[in-house]
Amino acid sequence: MNILKSFPPESELVHKTPANSPDIVHKVNAHIHSPYSFSAFSEVKQAFELAAKESIRILGINDFSVIDGYDEFYENSLISKIFPLFNIEFISLSSDFQKRGIRVNDPNNPGRIYFSGKGLDYPGSLPEIYRSVIESSIKESQRQIELMVTKTNDWLEKIEADFRLDYKEIKNNYAKNLVRERHIAKALRVKISQRFNLEEDKRAFLKKFFYGNEPISDLENTSEVENEIRNRILKAGGKAFVEENVNAFLNLECVIDIILHAGGIPCYPVLLDDPKGFMTEFEMNKENLFLELTKKNIFCIEFIPLRNKYEILKEFVYFFYNNGFVVLFGTEHNTPELAPLTVSCRNQVPLDENMARIGYEGACLIAAHQYLRAKGTRSKVFQWNMLNIHEKDRLIILGKSVVERFLNS
Repeated sequence: MNILKSFPPESELVHKTPANSPDIVHKVNAHIHSPYSFSAFSEVKQAFELAAKESIRILGINDFSVIDGYDEFYENSLISKIFPLFNIEFISLSSDFQKRGIRVNDPNNPGRIYFSGKGLDYPGSLPEIYRSVIESSIKESQRQIELMVTKTNDWLEKIEADFRLDYKEIKNNYAKNLVRERHIAKALRVKISQRFNLEEDKRAFLKKFFYGNEPISDLENTSEVENEIRNRILKAGGKAFVEENVNAFLNLECVIDIILHAGGIPCYPVLLDDPKGFMTEFEMNKENLFLELTKKNIFCIEFIPLRNKYEILKEFVYFFYNNGFVVLFGTEHNTPELAPLTVSCRNQVPLDENMARIGYEGACLIAAHQYLRAKGTRSKVFQWNMLNIHEKDRLIILGKSVVERFLNS
């Protein structure tokens, strides 16, 4: 049961809910991964506990390819009085961009496109044809992971290590559903810690494991160790690297179709600048990016500000917001590091008040969309850029009222 179904009709809800003071701007994190894909959190409950400590009032789940975490996410949102956004993320592939060497929002893999859906229906459902397409994609990705485990074991045998990995064991111990590269890295880090008690012994083993190269991570920092294992062993050039099968990816048109049929809003995740100021060919010109997205009827974007310079982020945020886009912010939390959930830019530079308001309004639009879908009313939020000013203001007010009703129910 979705509690939004029990909320009163829009006119009554807005009239009875004092949510529209300009002073109310709740903290939002619209994009985190849960343990149902890979996450810094050991369980969904932990994410809500941290969100409550940081006074975050709107939180969005954004797992890869699955909605399996929705029920647990929803239950914890009711307990914590934190409004839930039901999202999903896919990795698609443009063969044209791949051939032309055009990077989109993956800095290392031309043609690969990360893409989100926002505000999916809850409880979630998909027609059988889409479920089978996703399941086929997942099956191919897991076949790649199993081959990675096999190649890792081959390398462990070659260097005469006295332990091995097991795909089923990794899935049972560390993954809720999908096994990903990061789960393999975590399993290796744990095996090494169990096998070697002394730091000097761990370091000696890792040097052998890294082809004679000294480990550069702090061995007391589990996140650093796992990242180094992943980068040296599982990525291109590593002993356990397995090139992904093209069948593991969906094309972008299919991804968008899936999101729309799941009741969601297509949303492009912007990578933006890296620490050296580099941006991908697809994103480096914001005007061209705007044209490419609008051609595909995409009017919603999200940023993970922690990886961006404040000034560059601000320029892009204001440009897209002023051109009618829904703008969202998140932290991902799909690495081992348990960082704060409060959204900030690179070097912990906070969002300014206006950007925080833009992100809050964006989250309220998703909340309005989820409410309208739950009530069986047609939602036009996915056509946000086509709406007039009056309609946009009405939907923001509705979303604020939905959020306040949820927080105080």
